[in-house]
Amino acid sequence: MAARSIWNGTLTFGTIAIPIKLFSATDSKTISFKEVRASDGARISHKRLGAQSGDEVEFKELDKAYDTGKGVVVLTKEEIAAADGSRPKLIEIESFVKGEEIDPVFYDKAYHLGANKGGDHAYRVLLEALERSGRVGIGRFVLRSREQLVALRPIQGALGLQTMRFADELVAPGDLDFPELTKKPGEKEVAMAGKLVEMLAGEWDPAAYEDTYRDAVRQLIKAKAAGEEIEPAQEKEATEGDLMAALQASLEAASKTSPSPAKARATPKRPPTKKPTGPKKSAAKAKAAAEDGD
Repeated sequence: MAARSIWNGTLTFGTIAIPIKLFSATDSKTISFKEVRASDGARISHKRLGAQSGDEVEFKELDKAYDTGKGVVVLTKEEIAAADGSRPKLIEIESFVKGEEIDPVFYDKAYHLGANKGGDHAYRVLLEALERSGRVGIGRFVLRSREQLVALRPIQGALGLQTMRFADELVAPGDLDFPELTKKPGEKEVAMAGKLVEMLAGEWDPAAYEDTYRDAVRQLIKAKAAGEEIEPAQEKEATEGDLMAALQASLEAASKTSPSPAKARATPKRPPTKKPTGPKKSAAKAKAAAEDGD
């Protein structure tokens, strides 16, 4: 069954308006668990309770509150909705920038865009223009009562829309409790690390990387359901010691692996070449047959 759109509206740039449909580009495969009481497995339910009274509070009675530091300001759902204004259902592209100028850390959730009735031709023209230019459209629209900064770019042969983080939402490394990088690395260390990177290089194949943790959890569930006892995992100790020695050992291990672990994971296996069926001819007989034909 084909996925249904989650939002219908209009994509605009310049004076061009393209009716579009918005679809989620991802499908979470995360294993979900239910909360139960450990002693008997009884299901747990959560209720909204008043902090002072202890009484249960219905959802329709809830409003939002913001702590200013000097007091709490309560806003109703209608008051919060007023911040959106009277914006129509538009994705407004404001500019087009070079794709390589955008640090991937700005990207968030991905969506697919499909042409709605009457928008097919303009959709195809815009898609082709973006593919040729290598540029990304930057704009904004409102989704689920929140303004989203978005990037419009080709994704898997179609127009894709990716929500983005605003600049003030990013945490700068300088604001974190990182140790200061006072000592410059040695040239030999950098050269060895670079060599190791090259030895472990491979082609990017997303299908080659699977969620091994999810598979392990499923195996645990299957084993527990069968009555098997689950042994706790052994904690791994951090590697300590001389960096040069560790680099040398890594290089030696990588040189013995053919192909490299990265290439083995990322390069899809090619099907074996089928050998031609029928009677075999030796090279001499084949040459004689060719001369007879001349």
